[in-house]
Amino acid sequence: MADFISDDGRIHIRSKLMRESLVDKRVLQTTFCRQEFKILPDVIAVHLGGRSVFDRPVEVLKPLVKEIAEARTDKRILMAVSGGQRARHTMAVALDLGLPVGGIAHLIGPMEGANALTLTALLAKHGAIFVDREALWELPLFLETGMLPIVIGIPPYHFWEPPPGKNPVPTHRSDFGIFEHAEVLGMKRVIYVRDVDGVYDKDPHRYDDAKLMPTMTLQQALESPPPTWPLDPMLFEAWQTARHIEQIQIINGGRPGEFTKALGGETVGTVITREDSDE
Repeated sequence: MADFISDDGRIHIRSKLMRESLVDKRVLQTTFCRQEFKILPDVIAVHLGGRSVFDRPVEVLKPLVKEIAEARTDKRILMAVSGGQRARHTMAVALDLGLPVGGIAHLIGPMEGANALTLTALLAKHGAIFVDREALWELPLFLETGMLPIVIGIPPYHFWEPPPGKNPVPTHRSDFGIFEHAEVLGMKRVIYVRDVDGVYDKDPHRYDDAKLMPTMTLQQALESPPPTWPLDPMLFEAWQTARHIEQIQIINGGRPGEFTKALGGETVGTVITREDSDE
């Protein structure tokens, strides 16, 4: 039975959080736990960039869809998409109208939803299913029955998006959103499919002598970030306190076979690993 305490005129259930403020830093430090329960540790999160995949010619998307269909027979995958140019156009209109950051974040989701439904249709005969926010807890069921769940990447902040600082553009975007999905569900790996081979020391679209960085660590990414990132920098800040994600990989969706290699654990594109000083 629970141990009750009532020495201050109120009845408490004895616990380390009783009578405490949940914004007290000393109290919060006592709740830290490195060994969180992993809900879906064997699932790999995959994010398809909107501009990198959906805004490019069909010759890019169709071979990639074929690879995904073949690869899902051996791996359990959670797919996510971003909105691409349509999301940026919507954001530009919202900025012109003077909408607050939370309102802008709320409008981006439907643009990503259109790409998610497109991918669902293309992979329908291979068991793809679009998973809305309200059905997120049904993910384990979909995966257990052999389906391929597809979600939108934008985080579920909507109107309550945290103020971003110097501009009203939402800080937490699609890259961060799938990272959040993977971390909460206890996944170890996230693969980002882009239109570049990985992370470069210079912008590869501007400099012919840009060199690919095939491997790097989280610490290197934070201390010496490259001049251009194919991912949101916010993601790497959050990774410092994440408990589950061990590896992030950035690959080129326009290179046939690269997705299959990445899913199989091969070092293609850029592989970023987390070096944990506690381990």
